[in-house]
Amino acid sequence: MTSKRLTTFIVAGLVVGVVLGYIVHVGVPATTADKFADGIGLLPFAFLRLIKMIIAPLVFSTLVVGIAKMGDIATVGRVGSKALAWFVGASLISLVLGLIIVQLFEPGRALNLPLPNDGASSGLQASGMTLKNFIEHTLPTSAIDAMARNEILQIVVFSLFFGTAMAALGERSRVLVEALDALAQIMLKVTGYVMVFAPLAVLGALASTVAKEGLGIIGVYGLFIGEFYLGLAVLWGILIALGVAFVGPGVLSLVRGIRGPVLLAFSTASSEAAYPRTLEELERFGCSNRVASFVLPIGYSFNLDGSMMYCTFAIMFIAQAYGIEVSIAQQVTMVAVLMLTSKGIAGVPRASLVVVAASLTQFNLPEAGMLLLLGIDHFLDMGRSATNVVGNSIATAAVSKWEGELHSPARAGEASVDAELDGDVRRSNA
Repeated sequence: MTSKRLTTFIVAGLVVGVVLGYIVHVGVPATTADKFADGIGLLPFAFLRLIKMIIAPLVFSTLVVGIAKMGDIATVGRVGSKALAWFVGASLISLVLGLIIVQLFEPGRALNLPLPNDGASSGLQASGMTLKNFIEHTLPTSAIDAMARNEILQIVVFSLFFGTAMAALGERSRVLVEALDALAQIMLKVTGYVMVFAPLAVLGALASTVAKEGLGIIGVYGLFIGEFYLGLAVLWGILIALGVAFVGPGVLSLVRGIRGPVLLAFSTASSEAAYPRTLEELERFGCSNRVASFVLPIGYSFNLDGSMMYCTFAIMFIAQAYGIEVSIAQQVTMVAVLMLTSKGIAGVPRASLVVVAASLTQFNLPEAGMLLLLGIDHFLDMGRSATNVVGNSIATAAVSKWEGELHSPARAGEASVDAELDGDVRRSNA
């Protein structure tokens, strides 16, 4: 299925899902609607399991091959440093923008809620985001275990060590590099097969949510949702403007090219679901395979722009809802704390909610305030996931440009071959 046809079917699935869910919500008893939602919810559940089946071998093979093809550790360090510099800058912009937007519109002020009892809780494991927990989600005890549990950050860490060792061995690792490169191509072909089911997954996800909650939940929290999505739109504008500044006007064609993965991430509320197609679109845009395969998976752990903006937006919203003033000094501290605690959250279930819940207690805000957001978190997560895809795509293009590894789409494949040959020559001379 071509990219354009798939995008059309995904949009159709989104519309049909909303309409079908609304018909069920208003036309049948609540118990029946819940059963329908649970049943049709198996479509996205099955699809996401298929996607997760692909992620571990695809991330491992593409990242290891990307590092190995760079040829030396110095190149890996240089590209990694540029990627992390972009990630930190983008995260800082996202966090500060969330603070500005939420204080400009003050969506929480209208609630004017009394402080909850001391024992009230959101039910989220806020204590999970500790330094020890961060290390557990970062450093694997077993590569096989990390792949079995789809711990992306742990897979990235192991792949960095593995790929760097292969690059250091040079010609002696060539056979394994070619084998892993073949594995990556196979997994991309498998991705194509799995993506055929994406429109059904989108239909099921939206139909299930709307059948249970109805469109009314969007109306109740419409102001908050609208202002948050306005903030995301501003963030998109900033990221695209940065892309134009660092990459050139051609980045606009990249944004158009990734509309399929963005729609998929939005509809399923999962940026993981869009990873394989995003990698394909980046290479089609002209990013070299070795840079894209290196930067994109790291970005999935360290560059969650939509999630970053949500963290500050949600924390300040809860403070406003209970009439609690947060000083400028506390806001600066909040940004610094979130810059650290949010890294590597890709492997944590309901990551953004957990980070917010953990941060509330640090700033003497009621943890029970998370209950205000749980009902609409799915709708918010849709926007966060789509934004994460956009941010990582532009980051990968920017790093490719800095490395001189961004080529016109017509020459992308040719340049990739040339880069491999150059690497072989350098290793032979060494």
